Amino acid sequence: MVTHVWIIPLVVIALTQAAVVATSVYLHRTLAHRALTVHPVADILFRTVLWLTTGQRRQEWVAVHRKHHAFTDREGDPHSPRLLGLWRVQLLNAYYYQREARNPDTIRKFAPDLPEDRLDRAVFSKGMAGPGLGIALLCFLLGIGPGFIAALAHAVLYVLVLAPLINGVGHWRGGQNFTNTAYNSVALAWLTGGESLHNNHHAEPRAPKFSVRRVEFDPSWLVIRALAAVKLVVIVGPPLRLSADSQATP
Repeated sequence: MVTHVWIIPLVVIALTQAAVVATSVYLHRTLAHRALTVHPVADILFRTVLWLTTGQRRQEWVAVHRKHHAFTDREGDPHSPRLLGLWRVQLLNAYYYQREARNPDTIRKFAPDLPEDRLDRAVFSKGMAGPGLGIALLCFLLGIGPGFIAALAHAVLYVLVLAPLINGVGHWRGGQNFTNTAYNSVALAWLTGGESLHNNHHAEPRAPKFSVRRVEFDPSWLVIRALAAVKLVVIVGPPLRLSADSQATP
């Protein structure tokens, strides 16, 4: 099989953005903060995408994120750059996540509402089986060499670049619409499914839409609106609004 070189970066971008948006819409806004409810069809779709592209377990992701909100930039925060340093979070974010995700006390305390169901036990808790199958599919579609290259590039972008940027830069530098310890990056929000509008998110964690100003763009919100239009998602969280007494200097 001959794969044109230009196809590989397109596949990498598509894979990474699919994983980013699924993480933002499903793991973050739906499960961690209950800003949305999803139809069972959408639930299986999101879980399948995340299993194939990241191998993450939903209970672990939700527990680690909720702990981050409970101890934001204080002792106990799993990945605060104010405590650990920006470059340590940027380069070792995956390590800090795994360290917290493997703590059974964290799972019990912060994700008691997400017990393993039959699909978890049968499929989605199988660790690296998902990414392994995803790599196999890429090799089948693109060829062995291009498939492995695309898988590696996707892993680097998702694990070592985009996720650390949200946790690191999002609590280090940027603009602020609200008074809290997180920051917005309008440019990075385009690449992170809106997650880099982090100051907005910390102002109202249950808000389903992260953007509040015209210059801010939340790509995941477009996906949410599209899914809501076909009844696969129901928006239940409160809207995020700017108010005179909550605004900081943008």
